[in-house]
Amino acid sequence: MEPATALGWTAYVGGLASAVSAVALALDVRGATFAALGVVLALLAGVAVLGTDARRVVSACGAVLAATGLVFAVAAAGDFEDHWTALALLLVPAATAGLGSRAPRPVALAVEITGGAVGVLALGIAASRPAFLALALALSGVIAAATAVRPERRRFASWTAAVLFLLATWVRLAVWDVTTPEAYTLPVTVPALAVGFLRRRRDPEASSWTAYGPGLAVTLLPSLLAAWTDPEWARPLALGVAALVVTLLGARFRLQALLVLGGAVLALDGLHELAPYVVQAVGALPRWLPPALAGLLLLAVGATYEQRLRDARRLRERLARMR
Repeated sequence: MEPATALGWTAYVGGLASAVSAVALALDVRGATFAALGVVLALLAGVAVLGTDARRVVSACGAVLAATGLVFAVAAAGDFEDHWTALALLLVPAATAGLGSRAPRPVALAVEITGGAVGVLALGIAASRPAFLALALALSGVIAAATAVRPERRRFASWTAAVLFLLATWVRLAVWDVTTPEAYTLPVTVPALAVGFLRRRRDPEASSWTAYGPGLAVTLLPSLLAAWTDPEWARPLALGVAALVVTLLGARFRLQALLVLGGAVLALDGLHELAPYVVQAVGALPRWLPPALAGLLLLAVGATYEQRLRDARRLRERLARMR
């Protein structure tokens, strides 16, 4: 490092230390706190705009932290409750998302990461009030969705927005004491299947397991577990109809994931519903009849073993040829 550069960094670090000390000393007086944080914010923002090399990045992150301190100071002066403070803190990531679209790439990335950390802090503060947490998650999703308009942030910000909106929905459902698993899983399944459909349209050779498997499993498997413990008939019937439709679609369009998942869920759902009647029927038969029927079944299977084996191989080959 050249002497001039080293001297510049020494002065810069000394200035930062002095600014932090001034803010710490001003915390006892409300007016001094606002003045110190405002001056520090202005100075760091000026260095972020006019400075060079890594000092721009450090100053930009420091400016975000100073703005966060100002929000906390305003909240403390106004005796805000924690959940209102959390909502006010979301102004910081919203501002960094807007500034990131105009700042140079290294500065923009650092500013947005720092703003994102402040957003996580806001969600943590709002966690004590689930209703406000749902609102904070939804607002965070809006910020992420706005960031996704930019091409360089589109993929990450889009997924982040989707996750935040989903979490907001789940928290709101929990606040409303909704215990039906489909209310939580269908908001995942529907967009996941839509994304899988678009992917298959773009790439017909894509596996149905990667396109549709996760989306279907998210709803079918929790619903199957719920159906096995549900004494009513409506859920098992609805699940059986849905699994039958999925199975038929898998057979029609030669999609392995739909055929296997739908068929397995349909079989297990049917087994659960028919098991009590099978037990009653077996209990009503003479004791010697079930072992006799089992023996006849084994004889039939043994006599046609080779044919059954060939049928199983053909079925496996057909499944393997499906996407």
